Amino acid sequence: MSSQKIVFKIEGGATVSALAPEGETLLETARKAGVDIDAPCSGNGTCGKCRVKVLEGTVLGEAPRQISPEDYAAGWRLACGIKAASNLSVEVPLSAGAFKNRIKVTTLSEGRERAAFDALGKDLDELGYRGDSGLETTAITLTLPALDDAMADRERLLAKYAEETGREAGIGIFALRKLPGILRESDFSIICVARKGPDRDLILDILPAAAGAQAVLPGLAVDIGTTTVAMVLTDLRTGKLLAGGSGGNGQIRFGADVISRIIESTRPGGLDRLRKAVIEETMLPLIREICTKAGIEPAGIYRAAVAANTTMTQLFTGVYADFLRLEPYVPAFFHGDGFRSSDLGLNLNPDAEVILAPSIGSYVGGDISAGVFSSGIYKKDSFSLFIDLGTNGELVFGNSELLMSCACSAGPAFEGGDISCGMRATDGAIEACSIDAETMEPSLTIIGGVDQKAAGLCGSGLIDTIGELFRCGIINAKGKFIREGKRIGHDEYGAANYILAFAENSVSGQDIALNETDIDSFIRAKGAIFSAIRTMLAIMDFSPDDIEEVYVAGGIGSGINVEKAIRIGMFPKISLEKYHYIGNTSLTGAYAMVNSSGAASKVMEISGGMTYLELSSHPGYMDEFVAACFLPHTNGALFEDR
Repeated sequence: MSSQKIVFKIEGGATVSALAPEGETLLETARKAGVDIDAPCSGNGTCGKCRVKVLEGTVLGEAPRQISPEDYAAGWRLACGIKAASNLSVEVPLSAGAFKNRIKVTTLSEGRERAAFDALGKDLDELGYRGDSGLETTAITLTLPALDDAMADRERLLAKYAEETGREAGIGIFALRKLPGILRESDFSIICVARKGPDRDLILDILPAAAGAQAVLPGLAVDIGTTTVAMVLTDLRTGKLLAGGSGGNGQIRFGADVISRIIESTRPGGLDRLRKAVIEETMLPLIREICTKAGIEPAGIYRAAVAANTTMTQLFTGVYADFLRLEPYVPAFFHGDGFRSSDLGLNLNPDAEVILAPSIGSYVGGDISAGVFSSGIYKKDSFSLFIDLGTNGELVFGNSELLMSCACSAGPAFEGGDISCGMRATDGAIEACSIDAETMEPSLTIIGGVDQKAAGLCGSGLIDTIGELFRCGIINAKGKFIREGKRIGHDEYGAANYILAFAENSVSGQDIALNETDIDSFIRAKGAIFSAIRTMLAIMDFSPDDIEEVYVAGGIGSGINVEKAIRIGMFPKISLEKYHYIGNTSLTGAYAMVNSSGAASKVMEISGGMTYLELSSHPGYMDEFVAACFLPHTNGALFEDR
C-alpha cells in the first residue's frame, strides 16, 4: 500500500510532517499526527468546520457545499472530504486549533466561581466533612544507625511510626526511594505523609523536618468535560484553593459528541489515542501549569478526585466503551475504586488515590452525581430542578426523599455543531445578542479583545439571537423568516438567513449568518431539553408550578439569558427569581470529594439512590419532543403570564 507525505503548515506555528496511507482522509492523517483540526461532526462532512488550504499537490474529493466556489478555487477544502493523490503541502489556519487552545472558561478569579467553592466549603463544615481526607503528616525523629544498631532505614522508620501513631504502616516505592537521602540530609528527623487505612497506613512521601508537621497537603480535583477540562489544587488540611486551570479537551478533534468518540475508540489504536489526548495532551500540561502557580511539584499531590460523564470516565480509564452506544446501553462500570495515580498515567505521587465520581446511568455520569452534591438539592425538603448544560444536557429533579435523572441529546447545537456559523466559546464567538425590533440591527458581545471581529456564534449567543429574532417578529413559531430587510440575506436557493456580521466585520471576510436550517437544529435541541423536563415531571406527577428552585450548571449555563431561554421554550415559564446559575458543579463536587472521604461517600450514596430515566425508551417522550419543536411550544399557554 502506497503512502503520501503530508506537510501540515500550522498558521503561526510549527510544521508537522506525516505519512498518509492510501484511502485515508486528510483529517484522519492529521489526527494521528496530533494536528488539531476542529471537526465537531467527527468527519461526517456535515459541519463544514475542518477547513484547510491545499498549497501544493493533488487531492481526491468532491467540492463540498460548505465552501464557496471562490474559496474552492483558492485551494480551500474540508479535511474530512479529501484524500492525498500525491505528496501535499497543507495550510492549517490558526482558527482550526482555537477550539482547544482558546476556549472561554471561568476561572478562580471570577467572583461567582470562587463563591461556589466558598459556599461548598461552608457546607462541608456544617456536615462535619472538613479535614477527613484520610491523609496526615507525622513528625518522626529516628535514632541514628551505628555499627551495633544497623537496622535498615525502612524497618527503623516503620517501627518508630508504629510507636508514634499506634498503627502499622507500609511504605510506597516513591517514598522508599527518597528515604535514605532525606534521612541523612535531615539528621534523621523527617515528616511522613501517610494515608490511613483500615488495616495499616501507607506512607506516601518523606519530607525533611524543615517542611513542618503542618505542611500543605495538596489534593487535585478534576472535571473532565466533553469539551473542556478544568481542575483545582486544594490544601487537604484546610480546603483552601491553591491554584486552578482549564483548557480544551484534546479529544475534541475526534468529534464534538460522545458517540463520535466511542466510535473512534473502537478503531485500531483508537482507545489509546483518546486516552493520550485527554491525559498526555490535556491533563498533564494543566497539572504542571497549576503546580507551577502553587509552587509545588506534581509528585507532591497525594489525592485526586475526577468527575466526568459516563463515556469520558470510561475513556479516561481506558475501558472499552462501545456497549454504551448500543442498546440496552450498558456501561462497563458505575463505581470505580482502588485506582492509583500510576494506574492511570497521571504525574502525581504514584501512590496517590484517584477517586472517580460514580455514574448513574449510561448518559448520566459522575459529573452529575458530583453536581447534585454540590447543588445541595439532595438535602432540601422542597423540590428543585438541576440542569447541567454542556455538550450534553443532563437533568435531575427531586428533593431529600427522591431524585430522578435523565439525559437528552441537546449539546451539538449549543457547542457549535449542526450550526453553519456555530463555534465553541473561543475568541471571535458572539456570546450575546440583542436586536432592535424596528431596524433589525443587532448589538453583539464578542469574546476577545476590544477590536475582536466576529468569527461565529457560540451556545449562549445562539439562544440570545433566536430569542431576539422571535421577539422581534423576524421569524415565526416554526423558525421561518417572515420579514425582509438589510439584515435578511438569501442563499443561491432563495433560503433566508439573518446576517449577524457583514463580511467587513468578520474574521473570515464573509458574512456570518444564521439560516433556517440552523434555527431548525436549535429548535430540536431546545425541544429536547424542555420535553425531557416535561416528561420527568409527568412521570412523577408534578407540574412546573411545583418547582421551587432551578439550578443551572455547566459551561453553557454561565452565559444563558434565562428570560430569552424561557421565551423560546427551552426552560419552563416560572419566576425568574427561581433560576440560579451555580457554576461548574462537576468541579466543585470533585473538590468536595478530594477534600473529604465523608463527602465522597455521600456522593456514592446519592448516585446509588437516584432513579435513572432512559428517555429513548419512554413512550411519552417523543410526543413531548414533537410538541416542543416550535417557538416556544405548540401549547402556547405553557408560556403565557399567569
